Amino acid sequence: MKILVTGGAGYIASHTNIELLNSGYEVVAVDNLSNSCMESIMRVEKLKGKKIHFYRADILDKQAMQSIFDQEKIDAVIHFAGLKAVGESCSIPLTYFRNNLSGTINLLEVMQEFGVNNFVFSSSATVYGEPERVPVTEDFPLSATNPYGRTKLMIEEMLGDLYQSDSSWNIAILRYFNPIGAHESGEIGEDPNGIPNNLVPYVAKVAAGVLEKINVFGNDYDTPDGTGIRDYIHVVDLAVGHIKAIEKLSDNPGLVVYNLGTGVGYSVMEIINNYEKACHKKLPYVVTARRPGDIAISYADPSKALRELHWKAEKGIEQMCEDSYRWQSKNPNGY
Repeated sequence: MKILVTGGAGYIASHTNIELLNSGYEVVAVDNLSNSCMESIMRVEKLKGKKIHFYRADILDKQAMQSIFDQEKIDAVIHFAGLKAVGESCSIPLTYFRNNLSGTINLLEVMQEFGVNNFVFSSSATVYGEPERVPVTEDFPLSATNPYGRTKLMIEEMLGDLYQSDSSWNIAILRYFNPIGAHESGEIGEDPNGIPNNLVPYVAKVAAGVLEKINVFGNDYDTPDGTGIRDYIHVVDLAVGHIKAIEKLSDNPGLVVYNLGTGVGYSVMEIINNYEKACHKKLPYVVTARRPGDIAISYADPSKALRELHWKAEKGIEQMCEDSYRWQSKNPNGY
C-alpha cells in the first residue's frame, strides 16, 4: 500500500514515516517546508535504508496535488499539514483559516477526483475546549478556545458532513493529547521554528543551554502542586497509533474517532523534575502569570483506542524525557 503523508517532513509525520516503513508501506510525503526541514526526510531514509517519494508542494496548490495523485497510486492519506501555534492563530486567524481549512478542502477534493477515500486526520484534544471533568472520552462536548482549535473542530465537522453525503469514505479522526519525546536514535525529533511554544521543547532547549530558564505559567491551579496537568504521549507511540488507524480503515469502518493519549496526567513541575533526571542537572525556572486560555487539567481516556484499534501507549514519562534530551543534546540547533 502507498500512503500519502501531508506535512510529511514535520515532527509527528517523520516518526510516522518510520513506523509506516517498518510496517511495509510505501511513503509519499508532501510538505512546503515552511515549518519543517528536508533533513528529517533524509534521516528517516538513512535510518530505514528505504526511499520516501518526496514532493515539495503546498496543499493549497490544487494543481500540484493533482499532479502528485496523477503520478502516484495513492491508497490512503494521513493528513498532518497545517499551521499549529495557538498564540499565533489568535494574531493571524485568517491565515490559519485559509491554510488549514482551504488546504484540507483542496486535498479532499483531489482525493475524491482520484477515487481515494481512506483518510486519517490529525486532530487535537483542543477540540474538547475546557472539559468539565477528566478523563476525557470521545463523546465529550466539543468547543474551541482559539482559532487553531477552531480549524481542527471545523475540519472534523466537514469530515462528518462528507461522510454523511457519501458513505464510501473511511475516515479516522485521531485526537492527540501532548506529543513529546523523539526517536530512540536521537536522529529525528521536534525542531520548532524560533522559540518553542510548547513546554517540553522549551525545557529541552534550557537543558541544552540554548535558552536561559523555563517559564512556569501559573502555580495556583487546583492541582496537587499548583501547576497545570496534561497527558503527555511519546511521539513514537503516537506514530504507531496512525498505523493502527490505517489498518482499521481496511475494515471499512465509516467515520471513527479516537483519543490518543496515555490516560495519565503529569504536572509542569513533574515534567521539569523528570527532565532533570534525564539530563542530570538542575534546570532554572521562574513562575509567571497564567496564560489566557490555559486550563488546569486535561488527560485522555484512551480505552476506545485499545478496544477498537488494539493500541495503547507503551512508553512512560522517564523514557519520553530521556529520548527528548538525547535528540536535543545531539542536535542543539535542530536539523
